[in-house]
Amino acid sequence: MFFFTACNQSNSNTTSKDTDTETAGAKVKSGVKPQPDPEVAVIDTADYGRIVIELYPNIAPQHVERFKKLINEKFFDGTAIHRIDPNLGIIQGGDPLTKGGNPAAWGTGNSPYPNVPAEFSTIPYERGTLGAARTSDVNGANCQWYITLKRQPDFDKKYTVFGRVIDGIKNAEIIMTAPTQKQGCAPNDRDPACSRPADKVVIKSVTLQPRSNFPAQ
Repeated sequence: MFFFTACNQSNSNTTSKDTDTETAGAKVKSGVKPQPDPEVAVIDTADYGRIVIELYPNIAPQHVERFKKLINEKFFDGTAIHRIDPNLGIIQGGDPLTKGGNPAAWGTGNSPYPNVPAEFSTIPYERGTLGAARTSDVNGANCQWYITLKRQPDFDKKYTVFGRVIDGIKNAEIIMTAPTQKQGCAPNDRDPACSRPADKVVIKSVTLQPRSNFPAQ
């Protein structure tokens, strides 16, 4: 189960000093401007076009390393976006169990590898931020990820930021507003069917491509 309970403040682009503080039982990196990886992650969906994400290895090196490892292993190919929530402003994917036909299990899957320790930072959760989903353990991230599609201060310094959408943000927003299996849910309704897409949102592939292929943002 992946939690978003009250789950950074200003962008830390004004200084190059790297300092650490503590929050939620984990260190928080501050004062570091994100430096994009030479490669981007290109998520190609079956029905909603592509989403291109730049990655920040200087902010969250272990999360970027895991994400790229799984991409190279084609781990995400054929999975689905299993959670959409316009109220929270997110789409979530990365669960290998979404390749199967038991929606009740979606959102509970992991990779074969150990969990990744928290790499929190003061990079804020804004429209297009890529974050690592985790369990209630701050060091419980593994393979699932999400994209925030609006400012979400409750996530700041509690969930690892490791990238940002640079192309296809509107495709992500269309996915977020797709019909869900259960309609008319209240904002605080925790029934998984309230945030599970009615029609499966399939990810055909996730590939690594040169960052230079995409315009600077």
